[in-house]
Amino acid sequence: MIESLDHIVLSMRDIDAAAAFYARVLGVRSETFGGGRAALHFGNRKVTSPPPGREICSHACIGAGDLCLITRLGSDRAVQHLLDEGVEIIEGPVRKTGALGPISSACFNDPDGNLIEVASCERDMP
Repeated sequence: MIESLDHIVLSMRDIDAAAAFYARVLGVRSETFGGGRAALHFGNRKVTSPPPGREICSHACIGAGDLCLITRLGSDRAVQHLLDEGVEIIEGPVRKTGALGPISSACFNDPDGNLIEVASCERDMP
């Protein structure tokens, strides 16, 4: 029934600060659409956010997300990039099981406390 992921919604306290963080740390493209909503594009998917104060419309709490993003950098290069950007790694890199099999993953929090996991698929690792 389900083929793929289209988008994820994360509530953010300060959309501009969050968009700047995601652009700097993860290289996503940011845009504003539909009445002040933020969209953070990566590949052919996106993370969206309602304007602050309108979170109730999505029935989600700020800082309650847990998002795993796949990178082709490899775990060592991805972790080094995060450290170069001043991001505190909470866990990793560690081996886990992703949607398509084994992954090497590093976790950190975004400015709103959402858990962000950047992972490399074993099939993409050297």
